[in-house]
Amino acid sequence: MQRIRISLDWTPNVNHSGFIAALHHGWYKEAGVDVDIQHPGNDNYTQSPAKKVELGLVDLALCPMESLLSYRTKEKPFPLKAIAAVLQSDLSSIAVLESSGIERPAQLDGKTYASYKAKYEDAIVASLVRNDGGKGDLVLQYPERLGIWNILLEKQADSTWIFANWEGVQAKLGGVALRHFKMADYGIPYGYSPVLACSEAFITEQASALRNFLAATAKGFAWAASNAGDMADILLEWVPEADKEKTMLEAAQRATGDHYLSPKTGSWGHMDEEKVEAYLKWLLEKGLETTPFSVDTLVTNELL
Repeated sequence: MQRIRISLDWTPNVNHSGFIAALHHGWYKEAGVDVDIQHPGNDNYTQSPAKKVELGLVDLALCPMESLLSYRTKEKPFPLKAIAAVLQSDLSSIAVLESSGIERPAQLDGKTYASYKAKYEDAIVASLVRNDGGKGDLVLQYPERLGIWNILLEKQADSTWIFANWEGVQAKLGGVALRHFKMADYGIPYGYSPVLACSEAFITEQASALRNFLAATAKGFAWAASNAGDMADILLEWVPEADKEKTMLEAAQRATGDHYLSPKTGSWGHMDEEKVEAYLKWLLEKGLETTPFSVDTLVTNELL
């Protein structure tokens, strides 16, 4: 049985339901893979999931598409490649508290933004502000990543990047009114996030095991999409103590389930070439990236 170690991009949540469901139901073992799921809560984000792949600490990482470029363009390039998209839609947004009085991105000029310090992140948010008529002059903060959501809630920052299907649901159920600024609404063709990535060498060496792993994972996401209540019960065993609320988990699961499966294929994981190409082209046009990459260098659907 092939062992596959995967590092999630955050503490367990509804973006990860398919992996957790497949493990819970024994579908990975049925597929002949022994899966070990790790997450940043284990080490307080000492190392990013993609970094763990590079170091050989895990085999697969959930990461933003930007990480694929970041690792291929650094001084000693590492060939990180996406083998599946976790979500078909961009469910992320730049969020502010409604009570802040900030009604549009242009008003973020001179305001604080709590950053995860990800590749291109600060420049992308500045572009969003400029596309709304602002200057893009943000006051950047770099707090501990796992505490950024609380930084916003405690009004220690004016804005940050969140997932509307997770923190957004938490806020709504907690009576916290947010205002969301989505990339697509301001001319930014943001790519897939998160994606499931690994080294090109691992693809070559373990193609059969990866196909089996992805098939079981797809089964997990399809099941999660149709069984929000039962999935929430399973997540209760995985999420941090602060998130162990069945009502919230089920609401977040329902807000996410429709975004797992591709409208083109009807299954999980597919990455549309035109969507990836549009994002890569935008990064080049804005000068955020200077090295052109072909889509098939960075992503593949061949293992799905």
